[in-house]
Amino acid sequence: MAKGPSVTAGRVRTGLRSMLATRAEIEASDERKHAEGAGCSAVAQLRMRSRVELFGVLRSVTLRPRMGVCALEAELYDGTGSVRLVWLGQRTIAGIEPGRRLRVTGFVSRSDGGPLIFNPRYELAPRQGE
Repeated sequence: MAKGPSVTAGRVRTGLRSMLATRAEIEASDERKHAEGAGCSAVAQLRMRSRVELFGVLRSVTLRPRMGVCALEAELYDGTGSVRLVWLGQRTIAGIEPGRRLRVTGFVSRSDGGPLIFNPRYELAPRQGE
């Protein structure tokens, strides 16, 4: 069966788009696919003071004092944006490290203009090959 011109043109556009996409755009698309596959919300569509479930990759993890106590702070990226995760009273958490994917659940608040979740519940995603 012959393919019509619109099917061929669509494939050409898709091929060109993938060749011209930046590395960041490709990584964002991949992360969004992982989050959608996990059935989670998108960071870009978060509403303040709502309970959410997110899936993404940790871009950074730092130890930072907050409100007079130690706090482990991480940036979770899902391809549409980032949210800060803060575990108060924690210096380290096994498995919480840059590059690790995880699912988090918690209530969204706002701090310094960006979304923030204090003490989220989390589930580590298996590493590739596990």
